[in-house]
Amino acid sequence: QVQLLESGGNLVQNGGSLRLSCAASGTIFSIFTMAWYRQTPGKQRDLVASINNDGTTNYADSVKGRFAISMDNTKNTMYLQMNSLKPEDTAVYYCHADVETIRVLTRGKYSYWGQGTQVTVSS
Repeated sequence: QVQLLESGGNLVQNGGSLRLSCAASGTIFSIFTMAWYRQTPGKQRDLVASINNDGTTNYADSVKGRFAISMDNTKNTMYLQMNSLKPEDTAVYYCHADVETIRVLTRGKYSYWGQGTQVTVSS
């Protein structure tokens, strides 16, 4: 079984910074993609940033130039450095990963979600 454990969410002032972490554990043969999503009450979960195993990154337009995603392959851990935070960045941030693992004796590519971490930016 694969687990994703997020950390780093907090209350921060407008213009402040936070760094989120997501550590993947369990039987992992390889990680294809890791990503951060965020969700506010009553709205859909939106992609914030993603990173592939070749280092290719992708960002939502709303966070370009302010957020930076990175991954430490030796630790199976992904990070999201968030700078110049705005009140509209307030949300629950979820980690997502596509990994190669074994489920019910079948090796293949599976998707997993973390439990979420709250980021609150005060105005």
